[in-house]
Amino acid sequence: MLSIRQQPFKYAVLALVWGWLLFLVLAPNLMVVGASVMTRDPSSFISLPLNLDAYRQLFDPLYLDVFLHSLYMAAVTTLICLLIGYPFAWALSKVGKQRQVLLIFFLIVPFWTNSLVRTYALKLILATNGLLNNALMSMGLIEEPLKLLYTEGAVIIGLVYLLLPFMILPLYSVFDDLKQELLMASHDLGGGHLATFRHVIVPLTLPGVIAGVMLVLLPAMGLFFVPDILGGSRNLLVGNVIKNQFLDARNWPFGAAASIVLTLTMAVLLLAHRVSKRRLGEEVA
Repeated sequence: MLSIRQQPFKYAVLALVWGWLLFLVLAPNLMVVGASVMTRDPSSFISLPLNLDAYRQLFDPLYLDVFLHSLYMAAVTTLICLLIGYPFAWALSKVGKQRQVLLIFFLIVPFWTNSLVRTYALKLILATNGLLNNALMSMGLIEEPLKLLYTEGAVIIGLVYLLLPFMILPLYSVFDDLKQELLMASHDLGGGHLATFRHVIVPLTLPGVIAGVMLVLLPAMGLFFVPDILGGSRNLLVGNVIKNQFLDARNWPFGAAASIVLTLTMAVLLLAHRVSKRRLGEEVA
């Protein structure tokens, strides 16, 4: 009791943080878990008795195809972000500190604009009469506009555009902490550039890769407004299914069950990330 009087600000902050986590994080998630095992009710959305029908519905071929297609587009998005972000983060770690600050500033500037607004701007670029088609036609590279909008490719472009910084930043962090002495030791022991990259750089940057994958893969499956704006009805993500179940179909148990699956997927990726970091620490030790 005396310590609380001596440090009231510290305990007030702790109480605020724990209150935030309990009432705005834990409680809503428990409500979603509870809704996922209840029965759909047209009048009150959910009701008793408890059952697992919503989870069984996830294996319906119609929804399973949507989930697999969503996972495919999210995986392609993650791979593209990794292929672009890995060399970019490496190059960013090699420039001077002043240029690093400037480049990171340019990287995060788009976050100052709402992602929905940026997606609509991308729609103006990819439209049939958009900026990209008009530019290509004016240069004589194409004779008629390309169909870019309302395609799978447009959705992937939109996801990459929105999520690329989330891949670059954790990769930059691990590259910036990479000790040059280890690379020099590899070269001194006869390792070429390829061997050094494979046996030294990749293992040491693997935690950043896993962190980037976590920050891109799951959000890529949940950004429902990107397919709504750029992809049309044939290129749905899991986020679109969840949104439609809650707002249109009024099937709250199924929407909650789909949300729980996404959350569990994130938990599995987080566990894999921690295991990889622990194994890497044991190997370095």
